[in-house]
Amino acid sequence: MIDETKDERLSYEQARAELASVVERLEAGGTTLEESLALWERGEKLARVCQAWLDGARARLDAARQDPTDS
Repeated sequence: MIDETKDERLSYEQARAELASVVERLEAGGTTLEESLALWERGEKLARVCQAWLDGARARLDAARQDPTDS
């Protein structure tokens, strides 16, 4: 649970950079099955963090477009 809280505090850019690193390591191969599974799980968590940031940005954009006080 502590790691999830830590992950939620990552910026989009931090999560994306770490995710790219995880993907590179998986694509390079040479890891054990256990290591590969751990990397995959980490990648899934990071992808969820990135998606949450993107969803939040989309919601903010949609709200800004619909805000009648900005006219």
